Amino acid sequence: MFDIEHPIPSYLTSRKNISRLVGFTALFALVFINIYDPFGAKYWLEASEYKLLLMSSLVILTGVFVVVVSRLIMFYYYKKHSLLFWQYGTWIFVEIFVMAMFYALFIKFGLKDGRILFELIKKSLQTTALIILLPYSVMWLYFSYQNKKEQIDAMTNNFFKREQAVQPQGMLPFYDEKGVLRISIKIENLLYIEASDNYVNLYYINSKQKVSRFLLRNNLKKIEPELKMQNIVRCHRSFMVNSQRVKVLRKEKDGLKIELDTPELVEIPVSKTYSENIMQILLKDNHL
Repeated sequence: MFDIEHPIPSYLTSRKNISRLVGFTALFALVFINIYDPFGAKYWLEASEYKLLLMSSLVILTGVFVVVVSRLIMFYYYKKHSLLFWQYGTWIFVEIFVMAMFYALFIKFGLKDGRILFELIKKSLQTTALIILLPYSVMWLYFSYQNKKEQIDAMTNNFFKREQAVQPQGMLPFYDEKGVLRISIKIENLLYIEASDNYVNLYYINSKQKVSRFLLRNNLKKIEPELKMQNIVRCHRSFMVNSQRVKVLRKEKDGLKIELDTPELVEIPVSKTYSENIMQILLKDNHL
């Protein structure tokens, strides 16, 4: 149930969202007035479309000035005091009333409109409420959506950070393209990684000392930076190998081949692009 005694959410009074609200309201009001002529502008102003647009723009800017002043007061007031929903609603009503009175008086005395003042005030209140409440409602929904999205993103990031923090020492976590943890493998048990379209195949030694494969939705480009520190190196456009598991590096007619230290024979190709780097890493760490 909606509680009018509850404080309003802070996103309604942030500097950024106040600027968005004022800008959107001004744009909406300008378009609305020039399309629907709610104040009867064509009745009291015989002018071309260009002059009508210019005049209405000046009137709208003057009216929006009320919103700007009001929101600045609200911004600084909210820094020291809480603002309840019923107070926020009252604040909006005052904005509408002040703007409506300005428009009514401007039309009556500034433009010499022949209609009685009460009729102009009534018409101005109805129109101003529509001009203000529609964009306010749209922006409120947008701010609420953005706030919920930011909260979910923050919760998700914190969850992943906690997952990373509790990883046992010597384990390599692998995340999918959405950042969800899918599998953790002991560094010494990981053999190689093979690219496959939008996926990668993770090959490792399982608890039965057999080679197993795990399909992960991600790509080498994304996971490579995190693996370099663990001696998992790129040897081919489609392969990364655990340099700690390299047993043999041999040269054949079609290029270099890597044999891994596994119960079963596993050969990985080395492309010319990565051959020099692979040689340096293996010789430097005395893997061969």
